[in-house]
Amino acid sequence: MDHDQIDILVSGGGIAGLIAAAAFGAEGRSVLCVDPALPVIDEAAEGADLRSTAFLSPAVALLQRIGLWHGLAPHATPLQVMRIVDAGGARPEPRLIRDFDASEIGDAPFGWNLQNWLLRREIAAAIAAMPRVRHLPGIGTAGVVARDEGALVTLTDGRRLQARLLVAADGRASPVREALGIGVRTLRYGQKALAFAVTHEIPHANVSTEIHRSGGPFTLVPLPDRAGRPCSAVVWMDGGAEIARLAALPGDEFELALNARSAGVLGHLRQATALGQWPIISQIADRFSGPRTALIAEAAHVVPPIGAQGLNMSLADLAALIELSRDEPGSAASLRAYDRRRRFEAQARLLGIDALNRASQAALRPLRDLRAAALGGLYGVAPVRRLMMRAGLGLR
Repeated sequence: MDHDQIDILVSGGGIAGLIAAAAFGAEGRSVLCVDPALPVIDEAAEGADLRSTAFLSPAVALLQRIGLWHGLAPHATPLQVMRIVDAGGARPEPRLIRDFDASEIGDAPFGWNLQNWLLRREIAAAIAAMPRVRHLPGIGTAGVVARDEGALVTLTDGRRLQARLLVAADGRASPVREALGIGVRTLRYGQKALAFAVTHEIPHANVSTEIHRSGGPFTLVPLPDRAGRPCSAVVWMDGGAEIARLAALPGDEFELALNARSAGVLGHLRQATALGQWPIISQIADRFSGPRTALIAEAAHVVPPIGAQGLNMSLADLAALIELSRDEPGSAASLRAYDRRRRFEAQARLLGIDALNRASQAALRPLRDLRAAALGGLYGVAPVRRLMMRAGLGLR
C-alpha cells in the first residue's frame, strides 16, 4: 500500500470507523484507519467499553454485504420484542407494559445485540485479514488540509499522505471536523448514563425492555448467558449528580438501587461487570461534508441511547457514503449528495429522540401520567404501532 497516496483514510478506530474501513476495503479500495487510542478488547481491562450495540436489521444487512457478519453472528443475541414499561406511578413498579413484536412487520428479529469491547476485537481481527486495509492504533490525525484534488493529512507520527476521501469517524469532538471549521449545535440534558451487565433470575426471552420512571430510561438489552445465568446489558440514564451518587455506592447499596429502578421486570438483578459512564447530549454538525471529506457517526451526530438509534444511524451514513462513492470517492458531487441525504435524516431522528428523552426525564406525576397515556393510545392503533416499528428500523 502506498502511504503517500491512498483511496480512503478513516480517522477514528471506534466501531463505526472500523466498520467503515472494512466496508471500503470490501469495495476494493486501499484503506488506512488510524486512531490515537489503543483498542481495549478485553471486558475486564481498564478502559473497556462496557456498552452494547443493538444492530437493527438494515445495519445487519450492511455487515453481511461487507463480510463482517459471519464473524459476529455467533456472539449476537436476537432482539425479537421491544418492550416499553411505564413505572411512573406512586410506586416504582410497572403500571403499563406495551410490546412491539418484530413478527408484526416481518420474519426477522428487530436486530441483534453485541457487547462493544467484543465488537472491537472481532472487527479488528477481520480487517487484519483484508489485504488492502491497514489499521494503525496509537496513531491519530494531527492536521488536515482539504483540497479539491485530495485531503492532505498529517498523522501524529509525522507521516503525511493524500487521500481521495477522508472519512471522519473520530467522535463527538472530531479533530477532522474542527480542522475543517465545521460547527455543531449541541443540546445538553444534564444527564449521564451508566453502562454495565447484569445477571437476572427470569430469562430475557430475547426481549429488550425500556423502563420509564423519571430522570431518563433504564434499559435492559439481552446478552448471551453468563456462567449459566440469564444476562442483559444495562443502560441507566439519570441526572448527572444522581449517576455520580449511584456509581459511588457500596456494592450492596448499589444492588438495592438497581433492583428498585428495574421495577422487578426480570426478577432480582446482580451486577456482573464494572460500571462505565458517559455524558448524554444531542449534537449535529452544520455540514456532513467538506472538500474530499465526509463526516459519519458521532463526528456528524450524537443522540441519547434510546431506541438503538446511535450506531444504526452511523451505519446508515456509511451505507449512503459507499453507494455515492462508487464512481469517484470524494468527488464534490457525491459529497454534496451525501450531505443532503444524511443530514436531513439525522436531524429528523435527533428531534424525535430528543422529544422521547425529555418525556422520559419527567419528574412530576401529572407529566408521567400523560406520558403513559400517550404510549397506551399510540400502541392501541395497530397501523400506527407498525409504522412506529418500521420508522425505528429506518424502513419506509
